[in-house]
Amino acid sequence: MRAYSISNSTPRTCRRWPAWRARMAAWCHPTDSRHSGIEPTFVAAPGANGVSLIAIDLWERKVNLKLNGKVTVVTGGSKGIGLAVANAFAAEGAYVAIIARNPEGLEQARAQLQASGHNVAAYAADLSDPQAAAQAIERIETEIGPIDILVNSAGAARRHQPEDLDPAKWRAAMDAKFFPYIHVQDAVLPRMRARAANRPAGATNGIVVNIIGNGGKRPTSIHLAGGSANAALMLSTVGLAAHYAQYGIRINAINPGPIFTQRVEQALDLDASQRGITRDAALAENQAHIPLGRYGKAEEVADVALFLASARASYVVGAIIPMDGGASAVI
Repeated sequence: MRAYSISNSTPRTCRRWPAWRARMAAWCHPTDSRHSGIEPTFVAAPGANGVSLIAIDLWERKVNLKLNGKVTVVTGGSKGIGLAVANAFAAEGAYVAIIARNPEGLEQARAQLQASGHNVAAYAADLSDPQAAAQAIERIETEIGPIDILVNSAGAARRHQPEDLDPAKWRAAMDAKFFPYIHVQDAVLPRMRARAANRPAGATNGIVVNIIGNGGKRPTSIHLAGGSANAALMLSTVGLAAHYAQYGIRINAINPGPIFTQRVEQALDLDASQRGITRDAALAENQAHIPLGRYGKAEEVADVALFLASARASYVVGAIIPMDGGASAVI
């Protein structure tokens, strides 16, 4: 909020008000496009000789994320956070393509998004296979257009007791979470970089948002394999971000804590079973450790993904944003 006062002493009479208001409106709102749509609010304030009128610039405007028409790929877009992300980007006018492994779930998600008024494309692919990932990206760019934004939300590692972990389970966790992200990025990033050569310096030539998970920073005994995959994704995200920034490609990540999705509900059931308590009791205990006192919503994660992909985050590179309701008190 910015306040402008014409004078500390001279009262503005009703007779002079219309002309003064017009001058103030022009002064507060130059033709700069950043000020478009802004309307000043005028209030009365005490002055030395009575009452002065002050123009309060509240910057009351709709935030334009500039995502309209952007070709956006959402992996894992058939359910949970990925589905919420697809819905959010489509609502902002992006051309959304969702990728998931299960054709039936993919079709259900597409129908759900269409019922909300969004026309999205759906592609079935097992992203743990690098060739399948590359083929899916090739199809999307051929059928829709060059990819502007990639949001990775595919895959989730199964949870195991430490005593049950073996080489196959460790590898399965990487195949479920780490490699799907990497394989899609390996297919998308070279395309984004190639397009950078034909665009002006300083332009944004591509955006990647990796939705990872706080298990990579806060180990739990039943999520060690999956947490290791998350930690690897955090490292690769920051490293790739540092390299590709020179080409105008911004890469960032989100680390959600407990978010109400089908997967988290299943984990809650497992937790309750192991502790010999009810599901509601397990939920209450878990939420008691979160400063906000509740689990998050998939739509809240989608909102942060929107920001990171938008022009409002044009100088954000290599950030890993925690979303756990304040549970991770770290600097």
